[in-house]
Amino acid sequence: MAASDDRPDDPIEISNVYNELRGIAERVFRGQRESHTLQATALVHEAWIRLANRARDSYVDGPHFFAAAARAMRHVLVDHARRVSASKRGGDAQRVTLHGGEPGAVGAAPTDVLDLERALKKLEQEDARMGQVIELKFFASLTLPEIADALGISKVTVSADWKKARLWLARELT
Repeated sequence: MAASDDRPDDPIEISNVYNELRGIAERVFRGQRESHTLQATALVHEAWIRLANRARDSYVDGPHFFAAAARAMRHVLVDHARRVSASKRGGDAQRVTLHGGEPGAVGAAPTDVLDLERALKKLEQEDARMGQVIELKFFASLTLPEIADALGISKVTVSADWKKARLWLARELT
């Protein structure tokens, strides 16, 4: 390809992407207990590896990349929570929770990753787009306009989906 294409080959741009992902991961882990066995840096690195396995051409633009990053982070967190749960099953198992997001309601208690994953899978079966909105908002910390860009839908539609999905999750997670 020509050197003039828009891909982030410049180390500064890649560094910016890494810093964005690191910021997202830090927001995901805000308020976690100090003994949490997965750190923000590890989450970013695991997600980065998963993203690197995809063809660079599959990312249309920034919002699409961060949508893929949200999915990768979601899977890393769920896989980690399952490993922790399996290794501590039957004893003093500690649940892996997330803070800082608002899958249910403002001021909601910490959300267990496995409970959120089960609820998201159920929501995605009922309404795939609402599931995507929750995933992008919760795991990638995208704004509603960024989610609209990533999904190629209107901001009004995203706002409506966000409201309905939050209510749905609030009921599902309580």
